[in-house]
Parts: sequence; structure tokens; C-alpha cells
Amino acid sequence: MNIPNRITLSRIFLIPLFIFLLAYPFEWGAMNIGESDLPVSHFVAALIFIFASATDWVDGYYARKYNLVTNLGKFLDPLADKLLVSAAFILLVELGQAPAWVVIVIISREFAITGLRLVASGEGIVLAASQMGKWKTTIQIIAIATLLLHNFPFSYIGFPFATISLYAALIITVVSGVDYFIKNWHVMRGSK
Repeated sequence: MNIPNRITLSRIFLIPLFIFLLAYPFEWGAMNIGESDLPVSHFVAALIFIFASATDWVDGYYARKYNLVTNLGKFLDPLADKLLVSAAFILLVELGQAPAWVVIVIISREFAITGLRLVASGEGIVLAASQMGKWKTTIQIIAIATLLLHNFPFSYIGFPFATISLYAALIITVVSGVDYFIKNWHVMRGSK
């Protein structure tokens, strides 16, 4: 349980607070951000989401720089990402900020990859995140953050950046999932 793994765990522990801020209807008021009003609770939840997402970069950088990469970290890091991103997407559907079908496709890909990792684990193989998977996570985080912020700052100019980034996240999520399965198909066949 080194420092990068503790940072990853802190990301997991921030998820319930993030969920609570979005799921409970706080009456803290709202900020006018161009085309819509942004509830203060959504703004605070977005800040927590952005902070938690930033810890993903911090723990990875720290682990690589000080040679603290572990199998536990290879398992926990993508799991923490999936938990945070899945919680955010589900809440965005609840809030009417994202179409359910898009979120179903994205979360289904996450379950499929997790299943592949479990099969690999049974074979004694640890599958780390791919580079395309890291890009996928980055684009998903950007999409979620802008959706949580009700398209701020792009709402001032009427540019639908949040919507565009959501569909970009959908596309790279599907493409990276197919790529991951193709590259790791040997695991499904049972050969190393």
C-alpha cells in the first residue's frame, strides 16, 4: 500500500461525497452561466469530480517516477476510474444532462473490459490500461466535467461543447474497447 495506491483509494473515497452532492437537492442557489443556471451543488460536485480525476494523473506520475508501479495499482487505478466515471454518467442521466443510451454503451464497455481483466487475472495475467484507454478516460472526464458545469464556459457563446465532447467520448470508448479486446484476445483463448 504505497503512496500512489493511497492516492487512488482517496479517489474512490471521494465518490460517495460526489454522488451525495448531485443526488440530494440542496437549496444553495444557482449561478447564471449564459444560457442556463448552474446549481451551486453541481458546481461543487464538478470541482470534486475534477479534483478526483486529477488524482489519476498524480498517482500514475508518482508511481512511474519513483518506480512504485504495483499489480495492486494496475488493478485499482482503472477500477477507481470506472467507479468515478460510471457514477458521474449515471447521475448525469438522472439529471437529464446525458442520454441514457449513450451512458449504457459507455458503461457496458467498462463492464466488458473489467470482465476481460478478471479472465486474465484467473490466468495469472495483469492487463494494464492501454494508451487509447487513457485517452478515452481523459475525453470522458472532459465530457463529464463540462456536462456537470452545464457547458460552462461555452454556454456564454452558445457552443455545445459538452454535447460534442459526450459523443466524442462515446466514439473513443467504443473504439478503444474493440482495440483492447483485439489486442488481448489471446487471454480469451486461454493462451499466454
